Amino acid sequence: MDRRAFLLLTFAGAADPGPGPLSLTAPAPPAPDTDLPVRSSDPAFDAWAADFVARSEQAGGPSAVLRREFAGLTPDPRVIALDSRQPEFSKPVSDYIKGAVTDARTASARTHMAAVPQLPAITRQYGVPSEVLVSVWAMETGFGAIMGDFDVLRSLATLAAEGRRRAWAEAQITALIKIIDTGEATRAQLKGSWAGAMGQTQFEPETFLTTAVDGDGDGKRDIWGSAADALASAANLLAKEGWTPGQSWQSEVILPAGFDFSLAEGDRRTPAAWAALGARRAAPEMARAGDAEAAAQLLLPTGAGGPAFLAFPNHFVIRKYNNSVAYALAVGLLADRLAGAPPLTRPWPAEIPLSLADRIAAQESLAKLGFDPGSADGLIGANSRTALRAWQKARGLPADGYLSPDTLRRLQTEAGQANAAAPGPAQPYR
Repeated sequence: MDRRAFLLLTFAGAADPGPGPLSLTAPAPPAPDTDLPVRSSDPAFDAWAADFVARSEQAGGPSAVLRREFAGLTPDPRVIALDSRQPEFSKPVSDYIKGAVTDARTASARTHMAAVPQLPAITRQYGVPSEVLVSVWAMETGFGAIMGDFDVLRSLATLAAEGRRRAWAEAQITALIKIIDTGEATRAQLKGSWAGAMGQTQFEPETFLTTAVDGDGDGKRDIWGSAADALASAANLLAKEGWTPGQSWQSEVILPAGFDFSLAEGDRRTPAAWAALGARRAAPEMARAGDAEAAAQLLLPTGAGGPAFLAFPNHFVIRKYNNSVAYALAVGLLADRLAGAPPLTRPWPAEIPLSLADRIAAQESLAKLGFDPGSADGLIGANSRTALRAWQKARGLPADGYLSPDTLRRLQTEAGQANAAAPGPAQPYR
């Protein structure tokens, strides 16, 4: 569940970049008074590790477990290389969803759903539809097939020593040591993603301690080996984050000619209020009993030329699992397929990716023109889209907040900049 400073890595904006990557040759800070042996050729990592163990012991952590698990620990250079590089943030949303929601994955999801007899009981207990749970399972690990082979302790220690997310990583390590100390899992079992997420539904160690549950009735919380435990734990997480039973997660809507696209990502309204503005549900037969009074937000993930959605509160609960619009839409659309929804009325467009330099140039142009996008970091998040909609509306353009090559050229021309858009790495929609 790489929610990870993230997931993580968030739709609302990038994490504070903090200090740069961990240097393997940086001079070591003064080491604490400890008898821990030197473990690696990186003095900065060793100094952090010794200090962390000393602080943990002073706080009452299990000394024998700490020293045993930290003995010989070394940083993993792969983790530093992968930090902040997640697929849902590096390709156009249309490509991401078309790759994630396929006929083959839908068929596989139905097969896996039928193979977990506890699912109906899990849905009754937590109120989260089995279609949503199986879709999360599919997106996170391909139904448990790709859980990650990183040593989770080593990954988290590398991130902690690197320093950008030290407090978060150290809290996860403390939880991991507790998992080992209580015997719920061994160090050898604790494999996962480079960012420390574990099991078939990818839980951080802290989340495992607070939220994982026994879904198959064997008295253990085994999110690695038991699909029922993993799915029940995901259901418990979503329920704790505010899942509303009997309510949709998102719904495609058809917008009329002349619609005010600047309403996207703005005020939330009931379906009836949206209908009064001309936004009608593409598949009204899929409406759920709890939708009528729910406040939904309009999303235009690929601008005025692509499908439009009403995002109900449950959509935002899915984003608590992984804070990415593309991820939450993919989970929701796969769940829709499993529930029998028809295909989208409006197909995904063919998007032209923009390079990082292009995206930064767009943000700098907006700022120069008096429309504040926040940091010029190349991440086209909520602040950038709000600024872009304001500029589009002021210029009499469709105010959908979507950054296309043509929009970039207009911005650069008005801001007096050169170098028109050229295709490159994809535009991250978060």
